[in-house]
Amino acid sequence: MNECHYDKHMDFFYNRSNTDTVDDWTGTKLVIVLCVGSFFCLFIFFSNSLVIAAVIKNRKFHFPFYYLLANLAAADFFAGIAYVFLMFNTGPVSKTLTVNRWFLRQGLLDTSLTASLTNLLVIAVERHVSIMRMRVHSNLTKKRVTLLILLVWAIAIFMGSVPTLGWNCLCNISACSSLAPVYSRSYLVFWTVSNLMAFFIMVVVYLRIYMYVKRKTNVLSPHTSGSISRRRTPVKLMKTVMTVLGAFVVCWTPGLVVLLLDGLNCRQCGVQHVKRWFLLLALLNSVMNPIIYSYKDEDMYSTMKKMICCFSQENPERRPSRVPSTVLSRSDTGSQYIEDSISQGTVCNKSSS
Repeated sequence: MNECHYDKHMDFFYNRSNTDTVDDWTGTKLVIVLCVGSFFCLFIFFSNSLVIAAVIKNRKFHFPFYYLLANLAAADFFAGIAYVFLMFNTGPVSKTLTVNRWFLRQGLLDTSLTASLTNLLVIAVERHVSIMRMRVHSNLTKKRVTLLILLVWAIAIFMGSVPTLGWNCLCNISACSSLAPVYSRSYLVFWTVSNLMAFFIMVVVYLRIYMYVKRKTNVLSPHTSGSISRRRTPVKLMKTVMTVLGAFVVCWTPGLVVLLLDGLNCRQCGVQHVKRWFLLLALLNSVMNPIIYSYKDEDMYSTMKKMICCFSQENPERRPSRVPSTVLSRSDTGSQYIEDSISQGTVCNKSSS
């Protein structure tokens, strides 16, 4: 019968694993990681707070896509909180943690990252349904959107809690992983494969959107020479899709591959030397999300700019108009788009005069 080690501190598990770099992160490397991580977290808190506030403030954003966007911002905000907690419980401090505190540290991180990934997947599906039906917004009711949001967090909390609930190696030391000394290697394989499957689904969804938009562009281009917005909208959509897809690949794939290698017990792969850098890279995805999904949306940009302008009581020069976003860019919304942009651009001027 295997002996369980619930009362041990983490130094017991680190010493038994192949983790030989914990003590090395006490000098310049740890300072760099903490500084870069702190900068990322500050930006995550600021940018995602603006996104959530913009969705609440502007009635134009009271649609399914923007509710999901606000939930994505909330998930990324939570990712910043999880990483702050991690920064205060990493390096040499890791060995002094109790098992429960270490589970809390990793559970917060796993929950936040899973929530962000699941939100990206839900947004991709929502965009796919809307675009395939030639609609600006999907027909999801507020009740269904709320259920989707609750499902996203239920999945995220479940994935973050599974090791604490029993899928760990506290009673089977030989099954412990190297990167996560109290996680079973089988759980790491399960977690990484699940995320890679979600990634594959996203690739398929975005490829379908890309092929559909490309086909529609070829069909409509000879008949839309007089409409700039109709010609630019498909191009804008393709650029946005490729940006989202490329950001996800760059930020997530290296870390998932490293975790999968550790789950497969690859002892010659040198996973310990790159784990923190790949964790920062995964966190970078939460930094990029508000830029990709919000900054490129003309209405979102205008609302965020108005809030910053009114908050700082300044009147910066108005930014030249950009191409409307892929979410609100159909010709039948063009006049309303211009009217709202003009009204939003003059609010701060009126308040400061």
